[in-house]
This record gives sequence, structure tokens and C-alpha cells, in this order.
Amino acid sequence: MPATSLELSTLGHRIRHQRVSHGFTLDELGELVGVAGSQLSLIENGKREPKLSLLQAIAAATGIDVTDLLSTEPPNRRAALEIELARAQSSNVFRQLGVAPVKITKGMSDETIESVLGLHRELQRRERETIATPEEARRANTELRLRMREHDNYLAEIEKLAEKQLKSAGHVSGALTHRTVSIMAEQLGFELLYVSDLPHSARSVTDLENGRIYLPPASIPGGHGLRSMALQAMAHRLLGHQRPTDYADFLQQRLEINYYAACCLMPETASVAFLTQAKRDRDLAVEDFRDAFGVTHEAAGMRMTNLLTHHFGIPLHFLRVDGAGAITRVYENDDLPVPMDVTGSVEGQIVCRKWSARSAFGEQNRTTEHYQYTDTPAGTFWCSTQTGATDAGEFSVTVGVPFDDAKWFRGRETQKRATSTCPDESCCRRPATDVAARWDGKAWPSARVHMHMFSPLPRGAFPGVDDNEVYSFLERHAEE
Repeated sequence: MPATSLELSTLGHRIRHQRVSHGFTLDELGELVGVAGSQLSLIENGKREPKLSLLQAIAAATGIDVTDLLSTEPPNRRAALEIELARAQSSNVFRQLGVAPVKITKGMSDETIESVLGLHRELQRRERETIATPEEARRANTELRLRMREHDNYLAEIEKLAEKQLKSAGHVSGALTHRTVSIMAEQLGFELLYVSDLPHSARSVTDLENGRIYLPPASIPGGHGLRSMALQAMAHRLLGHQRPTDYADFLQQRLEINYYAACCLMPETASVAFLTQAKRDRDLAVEDFRDAFGVTHEAAGMRMTNLLTHHFGIPLHFLRVDGAGAITRVYENDDLPVPMDVTGSVEGQIVCRKWSARSAFGEQNRTTEHYQYTDTPAGTFWCSTQTGATDAGEFSVTVGVPFDDAKWFRGRETQKRATSTCPDESCCRRPATDVAARWDGKAWPSARVHMHMFSPLPRGAFPGVDDNEVYSFLERHAEE
């Protein structure tokens, strides 16, 4: 295999170092090894690859082993600087600038090379931290959603990996315990530590050097979140993730670690067995699936999207909608006419007021699932919706299927039915003609400004994470 330019450059520097340290000129060493000084100069400058016989002759003339010449380490600090600068000036990032590279000469001081290298390092850092525009991020997210739809939201390799790790940790059945999650971490060489001073910009921090995964305090309400966060942190290692190269790569990694955590909390074999029995009883229900594995309603609903189509041939949709009706999370492969913008992006779009994802906010009893049939331009869909609230406000979680598949689900006997003609404006967006005539020109609402409109997407390989805060945190805990 031909040597790379970097390898040739390092080799050339090592040959030059040996020649100069022994007091030879190019011509003098060339005469000793049987080549012209000009040919030796090309080799020292990394422009030509020497034959092994010539390397053996150079090694013999300078009193060293051939292996010393072939070492990948630069022979001294000056050589290291020259090699790094040459590599930086050959990068795509630099070449795209159209700027002529600096010629490295013997008379150039180390300080000058270091100064130029400083500029290159900053250029590379800024390239790594390029801010993705909202347009780019939305397109990347849409492409990822469509790819997952093609695979029925099912990733076989991650399913198998999760089952393997669970078996190794001794998990047999029932809800996954914190103790088992700790064992899974130990088998990967990690210790789970619960601390109260996590960086505010990070959900967890993994110390790769000391084998630690830092998580929020164990006293926080609920257990699903902590188990999931620990499993996600482990998934990065198990799935061989490297630093994200762009926003699309970041989103793909986030999807994969979430998928792995879901597979561990609700293992495929046990989940399919549970769903098989429920389908046989015509009693599929998100709330039962949730309770059987000790997870959140949202997690159980999303897990159904991984399994119902692949194992049972049931197409479905999942929606998480905020109190204003905006979609914050979505999956569908049943042709539900979800709203989307011109790029095909769905997140942030407002769903029809007549869908149960919004009408459920008006129900008096918020502790149970609400069922509804909705006639749409794409057909009739049955939906089950559960509402909830966080510090950020209200939200609803909906799982639904086409009319023909409602027969497998609890709540199919509901008499609640609505008709939605969205995206027709007259469905729920355009006010009634008489009401519009009554108030047109007589009202002046003060609009609530959504500050995210003015916020750029978080920058960095790990968007939104404050590196300074994270490194300070690691420094504090490194000696514990």
C-alpha cells in the first residue's frame, strides 16, 4: 500500500534529522548511499517514497535501525510543527479559502510557525462548530423521519444489541431495575454517579478517562428518566459513536441512543409477547403497556411505533402536541394527514383543533386515556390520547391507527367522533363568516412573541452544551 503524504513527510523529517545530526550534507550522504543529493532532497521533503534498500543504506550510514526511520513520531519539536502546518494547509477547510499556503523555510522561526498554526487551529475549531441554520436542521430532521418510516421505525441491530446486554446483566423479566442498569454500566467499565452539580446544559456527562457516568440526583421524581439517561450514555460507547460531524449526524446519534434505551426498558421479546396477548384479547392499550414495564406513557407509545408494524402489520401514528397545538414529536406510517411546511417538516406545525390530540385538553378527567374517531380527507382514524403537564406547560400524547385496525384496541367502542377537513382553512382556522364580520377591524390583540424565533440553533459538536462548564465539572470530580 502506498505511503500517505503525512507518512512520507514524517519519514523525510526523520531522515533529515539523522543526516544533520551526523554532520552530512545532502551530497555527502547521497554519495554514501548511492543516490544524488537532489534525489535525497526530494525524499526529505516528502515528495518521493524511497525504496526499502535505500532506507537500509541510510540507516547503516547513520548508525541506526530502519525501524527508527519508519517511526510515525516526528523526530523533534520543529519537525512536528512543520508536519502539522503542512497537514493543516492541505485540508479542505483551508483550500476552500483560496489562500496561498505559507512556504516553510529553514529561516522561519518556530514562533512564526506556531502563530500560523494557531490561526489554522481556530479555523478548524470554527468549522467543527458551524452553526446549523433552522432550515438545515429541519431538513435533516425530516430526512431522518422519512428514513425511519421506510424501516417501520424498527432497527433490528439495536434490538439485538439491547437483548444481548440485558441477558449478560441477568435481566429476565419485569421492569428494568436501577441495579440492573448499574450492572450493565459496570460490564462496560463505567460507574454510575448521581451528583447535584451537573452542568445545566447537559443531561448527563460521561468521563471516558475515569470510567464514570454522571447523572442527576437519584432523588428526582420518577425512575424512568434516570434509567433512560444512563442507558443512553452507555449506548454511545456500545454503538461506536464518534463526535458528530454535522447536525444530521447529531440527530442520528440521538435517535439511536434513545432507541437503545427504549429497547432495554421494554425488551423486544417480552414486549412482543405482551402485545401478542393483548391483541389476541382485542385489548391493546398504551396504559397497560406502560404499566407492565414501568415507563412513561410517552415511552410506551413510542415503543409501539417500533413494534406494531414490524411484528403485527399494524400501521399507526404517534403525536406529542403542546398546549398550543404544536407538534413536538411525531411518527406516522398510516397516512394520517399531519400538517407540514414546504420542506416536509412536521415539528412545530399546528394540528387540527378537532383531532383528539387537541380536543383532549378540554376533557374534565385528565387521568385516563381519551378515545375518538376522526374522519379526515385521508380516511377515518381511531386515536387514544393522554394529557399531562410539565414546567413548560401542557402536552398530549396520542397513539392512533386507521379505522380497520381499531378492532384490536381498548376504547374502540367510543361514540365520540369528529370530522376534520384540514388543511382546508374553513375546518378550524378560519372564523365563522358572521363572527368575522362582527369583529373585523374592531379588535387589536397583542401577540405573544415566541423568543425561539430569534434564537440561533445551538452550536458545537454537541449542540447547546457549554464545554467550559462541562470541563470545569469534570475537573471538580476528577480527584474524587
